[in-house]
Amino acid sequence: MGEVLGRVLVVDDDEVIRQLIAVNLTLEGFDVYTASDGQDCLDRVREVDPDVVTLDVMMPRLDGWETASKLRADEMTTHIKVVLITARAQEEDKRRGMRIGVDAYLTKPFDPAELIQLVRDLAGGATETATGAS
Repeated sequence: MGEVLGRVLVVDDDEVIRQLIAVNLTLEGFDVYTASDGQDCLDRVREVDPDVVTLDVMMPRLDGWETASKLRADEMTTHIKVVLITARAQEEDKRRGMRIGVDAYLTKPFDPAELIQLVRDLAGGATETATGAS
């Protein structure tokens, strides 16, 4: 068993997509947890303590925008890298994401390999900082 690349919390209300992302990241060597919507994500994020959160934008209860804002506003979770997965990544959406401080965007339908690379880059940055600081 190789070294775990990092912990990822996959948040999507669509179970098929959630499983697709989780399986791909698990095969890649990540430790993967899932949440079914933004509120579920916020309820679990401290206990999971992920390096990266992938957030679907369109979700019931709490959407990706709100969830990302809350993650950024809480000092316990502000360092977590956030990837927003959206069906519509227009300029206006990207500007909104910049204001919130999300780290990356992925537009649906996406290539799982692209997602893996993105999460790998973000998690890699997170672990380097952690080890570099000691």
